Amino acid sequence: MTAARISAPSGAPQPGLRERKKLKTRLAIREATYRLIREQGYEATTVEQIAEAAEVSPSTVFRYFPTKEDIVLTDEFDPLLERELRERPADESIVESLRHVLRRAVGLGHAEEPEISRLRTKLMIEVPAVRSRMLESMSVTGGILRRVIAERTGRDADELEVRTFAMGLIGALTETAAYWAEHDHKDDLALLVDRTLDMLAHGLGGAENPR
Repeated sequence: MTAARISAPSGAPQPGLRERKKLKTRLAIREATYRLIREQGYEATTVEQIAEAAEVSPSTVFRYFPTKEDIVLTDEFDPLLERELRERPADESIVESLRHVLRRAVGLGHAEEPEISRLRTKLMIEVPAVRSRMLESMSVTGGILRRVIAERTGRDADELEVRTFAMGLIGALTETAAYWAEHDHKDDLALLVDRTLDMLAHGLGGAENPR
């Protein structure tokens, strides 16, 4: 989920050595990618350059990220999103659960890497290949929401209503990130997310008037 990240809670089991090494490699590849893109632009940045900057082979880059676009878009949010949503009260609406999780995610994302959040959303609206890949990857996060919604409601995750509601949430949050980038990141992203979730919960009539 673009521009948002959740850190593992302090009481969570710590990953083993193998997982820590894999995470270190993933982060090195991402950091090299962002640095190169800031210096020379997205199109001029090649996987070979990324590999050299991250001190890995191009095949290692592709083992972790199938495409260059995936380096920009992929984070550790999705598996943590599912866990955090399941930890919310079972009788809480999915919109309110999502609001709680995203408030923390957006806050941590800004505190830890505000420049990366802005760069990722900027690329999302300016680079067609990134936006196209993002639309493809939305189904992964949508699948997570479908499972949680199905558990909350006792419905089948493949029901039309469950599928459309889940993807409606994902689409709305994606457009929120796009709106933030298109307005030069001047707005408070957390407030934009709240406005979006208010609209989803209450409709246009019950949400704050668009500005």
